[in-house]
Amino acid sequence: MRVLLITALAAAAGAPAHAQRQPVEDPTARYLLGGAVVSQPEYDGASRREVKFKPLWALKFGRVRISTSGAGGLLGFGQEEAAGGASTQLIDTDRLRAGIALRVDSGRSSGDASTTRGLPDVKRTLRARLYANYSYTKDFNLGVTLSQDLLGRKGGMTVSADLGWRIYRSETLQWTSGIGISAANAQNLRSYFGVPESAVEASGKPAYEPGSGLRDLHMGVGFIRPITKHWLVYGSAGASRLLGPVADSPLVERRTGTSASVGLAWRN
Repeated sequence: MRVLLITALAAAAGAPAHAQRQPVEDPTARYLLGGAVVSQPEYDGASRREVKFKPLWALKFGRVRISTSGAGGLLGFGQEEAAGGASTQLIDTDRLRAGIALRVDSGRSSGDASTTRGLPDVKRTLRARLYANYSYTKDFNLGVTLSQDLLGRKGGMTVSADLGWRIYRSETLQWTSGIGISAANAQNLRSYFGVPESAVEASGKPAYEPGSGLRDLHMGVGFIRPITKHWLVYGSAGASRLLGPVADSPLVERRTGTSASVGLAWRN
């Protein structure tokens, strides 16, 4: 499922008060190391859950940022950097931030879950992401992201819009929430939720060829609590509802999914 785990974490540490924003030309390198325990469905729409440890790291030097998924928010990259990867900020003002990023998409192996066995693998690929984030106030922001498979490995294109709201902020605690919606083109939905005629016998699923459309509606909450000058504990919980052609896929066992995580990190 699309987890607000990432978005909630990114919104929690991202988009600080305007007066506290650091200039992008700041030559000081910033970095973070950490990890979290995550509970989530095996894939979007799966009924079985998995619990796993997820390492996190992030590095920022001037306009260049490199991070794993979710780690950029903990270092203050903002909600627009939720997906991780290598990025550079093209616009960075008090209200508007926009940039471009590259990241490796691991795709999907048919052996990842019992319900996807017999389906074609979705190959690992390189994705380009364009993002923009506008802050209405220091506590409300709207982010839009477009992601495209650059190598033509059937990853397709996705787009999402997310509204983030910081509920509470003090020197020792932050609580945030977010809600968003995502969509994808036909190539993306057929790769992850379709069943081609050639895989009907092997998978035991009926043929399904979705077109482009909405993917999901998602929401979540997250917190960050510094425990020393460098150490912090963080967590999030999220829920999503599959929509449109995704919800009608024979691979979907549950249209609604939930996730939760808690972790520890050190930042300089």
